Amino acid sequence: MTQQPGPRALRRPAPSVLLLLAALLALLPALVVLAAPGARAADGDPTVSLSKKEAGKGGEITVSGSGWRAEALLMLLICGQSTPERGVIGGTNSCANADGRAVTTDRKGAFSKKLPVAEPPKPCPCVVHIATVTGEQTLADAVFTVAGHPTAELPRPTGDGKLAVLATTRLEGDSSLLTWFGAPPARRLVFTVGNLGSAPVEDPVFEIGTAHGVYAPQWEERQWRGTVAPGGKAQIKLPVELSAGAHGDYQVSLRYGKKVLAEQPWGVGRPWGVTLFWVLLCLVVPAAVFRIGMAVVDKVRPRPAGAHRTRRRAATPTAPAAPANTTATTAVLPWFTPDSAPLENPPRPTTKGQA
Repeated sequence: MTQQPGPRALRRPAPSVLLLLAALLALLPALVVLAAPGARAADGDPTVSLSKKEAGKGGEITVSGSGWRAEALLMLLICGQSTPERGVIGGTNSCANADGRAVTTDRKGAFSKKLPVAEPPKPCPCVVHIATVTGEQTLADAVFTVAGHPTAELPRPTGDGKLAVLATTRLEGDSSLLTWFGAPPARRLVFTVGNLGSAPVEDPVFEIGTAHGVYAPQWEERQWRGTVAPGGKAQIKLPVELSAGAHGDYQVSLRYGKKVLAEQPWGVGRPWGVTLFWVLLCLVVPAAVFRIGMAVVDKVRPRPAGAHRTRRRAATPTAPAAPANTTATTAVLPWFTPDSAPLENPPRPTTKGQA
């Protein structure tokens, strides 16, 4: 008796087919990630390429990059006393800031921009320094040689020096009358740092960041001139300035290297002088326009005949008129004739018994 094939008699898939299906399922997430636009640019490090590795002053090079944040604002600078390994020593004070260029990346995080070649204030080795202006800071350097520019050895690294804030930071300074009318508020950030390392720290470059609300801080470099010896401390004062008309709660941050050392709140009052100015402007201008309009209407409106003469007579005082002559009056009246006109001095009626 032969057994007919049924559902239980179906063949199981071969082990190779199962392995192939498992491999496809494992590679599916990777394929989805690779298919997403800009994923590779977001995950990888930003890259920079130059059209020329060497050029003289007055020339021009093309700087291209990829892997940056989408639609990010970048600053391109030629900096001296710098290498990609050690970065820009001395901060942007070593760069040709006047000849820098700004560029915005596209949706894929790429850019291409022409940069004029200028001599930086510090000797070479030089780099083309690219850094984000807003948001989280991202840096990249590309080796570049400025032909004819002096070359010198880099200063000795002071990596053994380590700065730390020893006391509470504070903001010094008061607002002036101009600030009440919208001038930029300015203060001095005062703090005390100590060198916890074994090497001195010379002319450290700090970064001051100001943040308002939920926005990311805007960082600006501030260099302090001086040396902090190992185990020593120093009091540092750095200027802090906000934009014109700024008001509200701000957060001032202090950063050295890639570490935030301190944060200080700053409450900025509203510039009520600006508000008062606009209120007065809204009151004075309509009143002046109304008065001018009324004067124009009074000037151009039509008047009845003789109105200006009456108005002029009313405005000019005149002497009281003399009593008119009776004879002249009787001559004018039409219902009297010269013969029938009443006498000027009529005789008095005589009474009985009087002569």
